[in-house]
Amino acid sequence: MYILKCNDGSYYVGSTWHLLRRVWQHNNGGGAQYTKHRRPVVLVYYEEYERVSEAYGREKQVQNWGRSKREALINGRQQDLPWLSRASAECKPEE
Repeated sequence: MYILKCNDGSYYVGSTWHLLRRVWQHNNGGGAQYTKHRRPVVLVYYEEYERVSEAYGREKQVQNWGRSKREALINGRQQDLPWLSRASAECKPEE
């Protein structure tokens, strides 16, 4: 699972078997549609997993996070992740 910072300041979350090749693809127009118009991209974070299913599951989890929570992960502030989860839940309108 990896996180790229795009030229416009946004983040892209993905997963791959070959990290360096995939980052190269993103920077050369062969990556996701999202990154094609936001190049260059820079690898800012990655995690390695034994199984593809674990990496894909983590990718989907992080894709659902807001910017502040992704930045806490990128910056190594794991202690902030639970607080940011609660803060975002408190901001959601009641059903």
